[in-house]
Amino acid sequence: MSYTRILIHCVWTTKDRKRTILPVIRKELIQHFIEYANAKEIHLLEVNVWENHCHALISLGRNQTIAEIMRMMKGESSHWLNNSGKLPFKFLWQDDYYAVSVSESHMKAVYRYITGQEVHHKKMSWEEELNLFLAKYPNS
Repeated sequence: MSYTRILIHCVWTTKDRKRTILPVIRKELIQHFIEYANAKEIHLLEVNVWENHCHALISLGRNQTIAEIMRMMKGESSHWLNNSGKLPFKFLWQDDYYAVSVSESHMKAVYRYITGQEVHHKKMSWEEELNLFLAKYPNS
């Protein structure tokens, strides 16, 4: 019996980083992510969305890849939103995403960071946040 515990903090944005995640759908979208992840055996430990992006803490299963999980989560949620009639426009996620590994010792801090998005974004814009991520974890 194989066991893996690979924690990944994933972030993805709406197409052109437009603020298309309206407050009226935030909770439903979060719940949908949770239900979809459970159905597809994606180990979603936490998820939160804000106006133009989503944060998720995921534990990769032994046969899963980051690319596969991102494709599934982004693709299915776009499909669900566009067929729900909840938005008066076509919803799209950006093709790219950000993913970084998280150590067990930092898991609680990442969890708190993800759950605190509403408070966090009163102090810092998504663009400022993205620049901090890229400075902290430069592409080698």
